[in-house]
Amino acid sequence: MSKFVICLDNHDYPASLERGKLYPVINDAAGKKLGMVRVVDESGEGYLYPAARFAAIAVPEAIAERLAA
Repeated sequence: MSKFVICLDNHDYPASLERGKLYPVINDAAGKKLGMVRVVDESGEGYLYPAARFAAIAVPEAIAERLAA
């Protein structure tokens, strides 16, 4: 299973995050310790955001591959 999150709150980040959109998560142990999650945002790059702005979901690999394409 690949890890994805859904953006629940894009306040202060309207150009970078879309509310209700699914974002892939990049593992970032240091960010996690700070209550952050690294996602590939609208810029196509991985950035840290407060984890409270997202809801985590698990996506089966076959679907994750299709989402990445």
